[in-house]
Amino acid sequence: MVKSRIAAVDVGNDALKGIFGKLEGQFYIPNIIAPDLEDRPVIGIEELDKKDVLDNIHIRVHSPALEENGVIYRVGNLATKSQNSRELDPGSSKSEEDQTLIMLFASLALDAVTSDAFKAKGDVIDANYTLGTGLPLREVKEGKDVGYRSQLLGSVHQVEFLVTPKYQGIKVNIKFDEVKVYPEGFAAYVNLIMDNDLKVINKELLDKQILIQDIGGLSTDVAVIRNRNVDDDKAQGFNLGVSESLEEIREEIRSRHGVELDSRRDVVDIITRKNDRHHIMVKGSRTNVHDITDHILLELAKKEYRYLKNVWSKNSQSEICYFVGGGSAVLKDYIKALNNKLDGFNIEFFEDEQESIWMMANAYYKLIMQFTLQSAQNNNVKGQEVAATKEQ
Repeated sequence: MVKSRIAAVDVGNDALKGIFGKLEGQFYIPNIIAPDLEDRPVIGIEELDKKDVLDNIHIRVHSPALEENGVIYRVGNLATKSQNSRELDPGSSKSEEDQTLIMLFASLALDAVTSDAFKAKGDVIDANYTLGTGLPLREVKEGKDVGYRSQLLGSVHQVEFLVTPKYQGIKVNIKFDEVKVYPEGFAAYVNLIMDNDLKVINKELLDKQILIQDIGGLSTDVAVIRNRNVDDDKAQGFNLGVSESLEEIREEIRSRHGVELDSRRDVVDIITRKNDRHHIMVKGSRTNVHDITDHILLELAKKEYRYLKNVWSKNSQSEICYFVGGGSAVLKDYIKALNNKLDGFNIEFFEDEQESIWMMANAYYKLIMQFTLQSAQNNNVKGQEVAATKEQ
């Protein structure tokens, strides 16, 4: 029997963040795919194995969960170079998109071939996973987590590596022993109160009523945490994220400066990088685009701030709101400025942008580890009860 490996995967609208095993494996892959040919042309094919795997993910995916089965894709950085690359559209549901599953399967297959967790039989690896992942609160409230989980369980999902460094021709058969789908807002709360050893930290938050505003690429969730649980009636999800604004910035840069950025990922880099922030190269000259990014992001920040005011007015005894997610890293300065100027709510951002970006994946890891340990304890108790019954 193949031993089950822990996987905690956050398929974010901007990028997938995955944590595997006992924290020894991690992947960050831009959430971009592009349908492709089986024998993609490569300059210097004899040098392929020396290239970075994460920059050259080229796979065929078979799964009964997919609407388009057996299709070949470029994934992540490689897909950004394609004219037909796909990013998730505003208004789409993460649980109902093939792209979500393709990104998930690709990350698991990469872990299977790069770790020592599974042994290959020829060119085939059978990989079993215990998965912790999540969906926006809105989708969980609509019950879409049930269908998403059932798509994954009970089937074999195969990823075949094609023109990919080191792993050409390897097929990974993925099976799930267990899948736990968590509401993203609650996951963020867990990450605030529990460390990687599953010990309680920030004890002062345990009995407080707090808000968590998770700003993603396609949606915003505001979770109300009361009595250590998400208040399902009070939690709200909105079909607004940073993706539309990033596309708007990308389009305005194209129309004003004639510069074609490959993807939204390039826009995020321009906005958040430490050096030359809000600058691009135009015909070899360093050019400031702060006027473009500023007015578009400020408008988005105003909408996000209205959500905060609306939810807080209906939950007036809340003590603090934590802003999390990749969108929060992009809008942090604008929301802080609005709050200082207007209402002065008690709000908190994570100054370490990586902590905010990886928060969901870290939370899923803690939750699935906790579930696994609890299941092992329950099985031990059952085993002891069975043994005691036989002795009687």
